[in-house]
Amino acid sequence: MSKPERAWDPGNPDRLYIVTKSCGQADPGVTRLDLVTLIVARTETDPGLQPEHETIVRMCDYPLSVAEISAYLTLPVSTVTVLLNDLLARGHVEARPPVPVAALPDVGLLEAVMHGLQNL
Repeated sequence: MSKPERAWDPGNPDRLYIVTKSCGQADPGVTRLDLVTLIVARTETDPGLQPEHETIVRMCDYPLSVAEISAYLTLPVSTVTVLLNDLLARGHVEARPPVPVAALPDVGLLEAVMHGLQNL
């Protein structure tokens, strides 16, 4: 009797180790990425890239957050940050801080404008 083949589990730690080629420990020179850091491609894909790296470069034609990339690839954020740091080191992508939320105008000023318009 042959042993039944085990289905490929995308969350299997063995797969994640193979994809990142590491045990997930950050190097001292690694860029700090959080969930809302925006990633943008700086170059075209390179034939020497592994499939996951190539996919990230292609999908980042416009800014995507680390969380979005993780969701699209169905990989844990920790794995995606390792892949992104590889791409950052090679100059394939650029990390940008998220766009800050615009400051809300002063409530007192809005009330004064509203009362002024009502008095017209």
